[in-house]
Amino acid sequence: MKAAYFMQHGRPEVLVTGEVPDPSVGPGEVLVDIHAASVNAADTKVRAGSSGAVAHFPYIPGRDFSGVVAALGAGVTDFKVGDAVFGVCDVGQEAAYAERIAIKASIIAHKPDALSHAECAALALTGLTALVTIEDTLGLKTGETILIQGGAGGVAGFAIQLAKHIGARVITTASAANHAYVRTLGADQIIDYAAEDFTQVVSGCDAVFDTVGGEVAARSFAVLRSGGRAAFIASGAAAPLSPRPDLRSLRPKVGRDRPHLERIVALVAAGAVRVPEMTRYALSQAAAAHRVSEGRHLRGKLVLELR
Repeated sequence: MKAAYFMQHGRPEVLVTGEVPDPSVGPGEVLVDIHAASVNAADTKVRAGSSGAVAHFPYIPGRDFSGVVAALGAGVTDFKVGDAVFGVCDVGQEAAYAERIAIKASIIAHKPDALSHAECAALALTGLTALVTIEDTLGLKTGETILIQGGAGGVAGFAIQLAKHIGARVITTASAANHAYVRTLGADQIIDYAAEDFTQVVSGCDAVFDTVGGEVAARSFAVLRSGGRAAFIASGAAAPLSPRPDLRSLRPKVGRDRPHLERIVALVAAGAVRVPEMTRYALSQAAAAHRVSEGRHLRGKLVLELR
């Protein structure tokens, strides 16, 4: 099968496209012919080696996908060959930048007819991360105020819509070029991070969701009221230490399961969340997609189309 992979850590150009062996399907797994896979910021960190050295080469990155079931492992009864499915690779598993993947049947879901493979791939990990953060980790409630850092990105864009659906007031940061876009997602207040210091214009928030990391994460505590909580997904495996004892600093535990994927589909079907803007690439253009991702100014999601 064809796949995009790398033989050593490095810059985007280490990603090449070539033939690799097909995966074998084990008990409780399905083999999926992948039609689309999304590019996530985590993929670029894995390729660069900044999240640690991988265990083997060639290494195929990619954490979420949409495709069609091609074979069933022993014991699988909830899917049949030909079913359209989407999902997120199990924790510790990657390899979605490929024509096929073997994955646990229990952690994927049926793709709805109303959504394309590219759309489902764009929604999978972003939606899962946003759901776990907003609902499970922060426990955002109606009437609360949340600051979402980096609102034009895929996870943050989903989070803005979900927070508005819950009934929260949403403040977000975005470049001037993306203000109109995040406003269509439902943001109540938008801060141009290049022109304004968000700590000087925002205060008393109940919650913060940081998708940016670095000094933005460190300064995000300043906008919280006493008793507030902040969730971080771009600061490594652990949340930053809170500078104040009256604040909670949280790292969402983004597990893999079918109910969360089905909730994503239900939110889209209900009109509460829409599919993010997508920039599409062929599998052979994976390196180009990584360059855009690392630029940190993308809008929506980057998607590799394999079929």
